[in-house]
Amino acid sequence: MGFLIKLSGHLNRLLAVFSGIAVIALTGIAAANMLLRIIYVPINGSYELIGFFGAVATGFALGYTQMRKDQIIVTIFTDKFSKKTNKFLDILNYLVNTVFFIIVAREVLRWGIKIGKAGEVSETLKIIYHPFIYCLFLGFAMLSFCLFVDLLRVLSGKGGQK
Repeated sequence: MGFLIKLSGHLNRLLAVFSGIAVIALTGIAAANMLLRIIYVPINGSYELIGFFGAVATGFALGYTQMRKDQIIVTIFTDKFSKKTNKFLDILNYLVNTVFFIIVAREVLRWGIKIGKAGEVSETLKIIYHPFIYCLFLGFAMLSFCLFVDLLRVLSGKGGQK
């Protein structure tokens, strides 16, 4: 299990780096677009690029956020439950979420394959955009993997929610 925890950590950190690069790229495009709008002509297709890079940034950050438990956890009710009940709820939560995000990842992959086979391109820039969909698939797949590792942790008694 230690191997899976380390693998999840390394892969999610790597995706977090690419997420940061995507945020820098979309910020740079947005800033350049605003500046060029004032002094000359805005960047053609900037909204498309910002949307694509925003999707990559969000998708690649999902697993890292789960790994660090940086999401909001509302425990107003569960604080009153026993440790055994909370462990059961954690197991149920991780199981349901793992299955759900595996399904989401699979459907996003199917969508990307469909868009790729059809040869669809973006409206303004006419660039292929199925690679961005594959990035989303990778993000959801890594989130699923991270949730699965968390499930294994709870089952083994090595941890749950913060």
